Amino acid sequence: MKKIALFVCITIMLCQACKQKQEKQLENKQFNFVTSDHVSLPVKVSGKGDICMFVPGGPGGGYLSFEQLGGNKLEGFLTMIYMDQRGSGSAQNARDYSMDRLLKDMDDVRAKLGVDKMYLMSHSFGGVIMVNYAKKYPQHVKGLILVNSALYFFSPDALAEQISYGYKLLGKDTVIKAKNPDSLFAGDMAVRAKLSKVHLGYKLLTDSIKTIGVFDKLDSLHPRTNDFAYKILAPVLDKTKKMIYPEYFKDYNTITPDINVPVLVITGINDHAVGPNTYKLAKFPHQKVVKIDGGHLLYYENNSAFVDAVKNFIKDQSVN
Repeated sequence: MKKIALFVCITIMLCQACKQKQEKQLENKQFNFVTSDHVSLPVKVSGKGDICMFVPGGPGGGYLSFEQLGGNKLEGFLTMIYMDQRGSGSAQNARDYSMDRLLKDMDDVRAKLGVDKMYLMSHSFGGVIMVNYAKKYPQHVKGLILVNSALYFFSPDALAEQISYGYKLLGKDTVIKAKNPDSLFAGDMAVRAKLSKVHLGYKLLTDSIKTIGVFDKLDSLHPRTNDFAYKILAPVLDKTKKMIYPEYFKDYNTITPDINVPVLVITGINDHAVGPNTYKLAKFPHQKVVKIDGGHLLYYENNSAFVDAVKNFIKDQSVN
């Protein structure tokens, strides 16, 4: 029995030593990571505690607005890895924007930092990329946190909801009869144009024009590239252009039953960017849903509720 007890103690000590070694490798720092195909990506490590990589939305968004406008409040209990994807934020443009290439970039940064397992957190379009990483590299995923995230870009249900809400903002009732994704997309673009003319387009993201002002000011101070967004969206906006990256427009809710890690889904009850009911499409086996009073940018507008939701989720995993 003494030998068994000694073996258990040694095992526990070794596990703790491994964890401490990993945490030492993740000292707070900023650097440019150069990918195997020579693309420079800005990376920032900040915080303490469990490790979590953030996947920005957009498409083409950088990590800066999330980090500086509320995401950094997570750093009290999470070691956050922020990185801009190729052709996004302040990263360099690239020739290859395939899903597999973006996933490899993420995993190469993970390996560079010496991280074995980590949480992943996505915002908006970032959900599409994040679930694909979890599917391809399950051995390195400790859990997922979806913040106002879409797993199906241009979901017909979300488009129909946006059109209906848009016309409601314009003071008109409408019945959405279209089912075809192309027709719904055209209808969504039409109502967005009408909202822009009366300066109400921001309401798909937030009810507060002041919030938009804060985000716009931050963006103006840090110019960014939109090459990734342009390359994947151009064929959607102009049907004469060849679709090169169709993988970004598939319904990835279909793979959620196969992702067997703890998942936190944070949804805004007034989020009309991805839709207030979009979260219902995900079927993760170990899924917890937290609804927060807010829109698409609730991590800024209702930061305390957002941080509490993440903190409680992480705490639950440490107990389990």
